[in-house]
Amino acid sequence: MSQSTYQVAVFRGDGIGPDVTDATIAVLEAVQKRIGGFCLDFNSYHAGAAYFRESGRDIEHGSEQAAEQADAILLGAIGLPEIRYRDGTEIAPHLRLREQLQLYAGVRPARAYPNSPLPLADPRASTIDLVIVRESTEGLFYSAAVHGRTQIANENEVRETLRITRNTTEKLHDFAFRLARQRKNRGRPGRVTCVDKANVFRSMAFFRKIFDERAEEYPDIFADHNYIDTQALDLIRKPWSFDVMVMENMYGDILSDLAGGLVGGMGMAACAEIGDHHGLFQPAHGSAPDIMG
Repeated sequence: MSQSTYQVAVFRGDGIGPDVTDATIAVLEAVQKRIGGFCLDFNSYHAGAAYFRESGRDIEHGSEQAAEQADAILLGAIGLPEIRYRDGTEIAPHLRLREQLQLYAGVRPARAYPNSPLPLADPRASTIDLVIVRESTEGLFYSAAVHGRTQIANENEVRETLRITRNTTEKLHDFAFRLARQRKNRGRPGRVTCVDKANVFRSMAFFRKIFDERAEEYPDIFADHNYIDTQALDLIRKPWSFDVMVMENMYGDILSDLAGGLVGGMGMAACAEIGDHHGLFQPAHGSAPDIMG
């Protein structure tokens, strides 16, 4: 019986990135051996702050193309606080990868695992099982410094753009509804909450409008809305009541860390960046250089 071989591009990155990546590869190799029928071919490339300090590049030449051709991508953690670009921002080649590969759906699950410390005293905290779906190529991160799109940057003003497009937003909402449907089949509520600030920003009203349009295609899934500030409050008050939440890039960046804190910390939080043709998988935590090795 022939077996399929899958190419996996690996970026260990900085700090504890190599530690967690090597542990992940060991687990995947054990799964491969146990299940059989497929082979994972891991190919490693340099990226991150330490590599930038050594080479002047934030990612190895040719590795972005290798990632595009791979079947999957593993990434450890990128960035060291003391190493920055000339504009003062941290090293972030992975943001370019998200855009290059159109990894529009940032999937950030937060689940209470047995014996994991939970900061909320309410016994219902043990039932937390939610997923934040964060748009990962647009929003305010469209203007992330690594993309070079800042409109105005001088000693008196910096101006950057929050971008929402129909094409990407439709795909994002469809992804969230399909995910909720899959989770419903496993006993979850089948609910998607659109998190926005549609009462203030036209971009967010547009984001919500597209959400409502796509919701009509999923009558079996309950769809509702919450403003970002209220959602932050509700994640502290009653996180067990949420299923799938879909939101703009920066909102998701912040709330996914909050959600991680509810289930034992960022060390318990995973992340998948999913597009139509590619997937990048990484921990949700940072490089934590103080505990590396």
